[in-house]
Amino acid sequence: MRTIAELNVLMRTPIELPVGLKLATEEFREGWNFMRTGDARRLERKIQTRGWNFIKIADGELRSGVGDTSQEAIASALKLALRRVSTHFNAVEVEHIELTQYPWFFLARVRVYPYRIQQSAVLPIPDEAASMPLDGRPGRLTPQSVEQSSNFNAAMPILKDLLVSRRVSARSSEAGAQ
Repeated sequence: MRTIAELNVLMRTPIELPVGLKLATEEFREGWNFMRTGDARRLERKIQTRGWNFIKIADGELRSGVGDTSQEAIASALKLALRRVSTHFNAVEVEHIELTQYPWFFLARVRVYPYRIQQSAVLPIPDEAASMPLDGRPGRLTPQSVEQSSNFNAAMPILKDLLVSRRVSARSSEAGAQ
């Protein structure tokens, strides 16, 4: 098995690459292959010289895994992190590995950052994002909805009394403790 380290790049299979760009890869698992040499910066330069784009997404996936050896634990955590990467991204970089050794096992925490390799400079909008409502913040009440709720208006004096009485009882118990 390959040694997994920080700055390793993995790509989905199959992946569309610029014409003339051949990358040596090694199979990892579940539709992902390691790029044999180089890191994300080197890959980005190769892609950009061919007029394509290598777009990094800011949010990474952090997952933990266990194993009998450090590499088994890292591979376990990496596998779990890769499962969480959206299908809209076709490459990831292993950016951080944290290992803890216990008497009978290793615990690894691995963070991967997704990338999109594509010809266009604009990221496509995923189908699930297109169906999201664009109006207002979800869960916010409008002033009209508060006025329409007679139960809410009737409960306000009771809630205020409870809040005030709790503050008074908390202060008196603090004064008694001194």
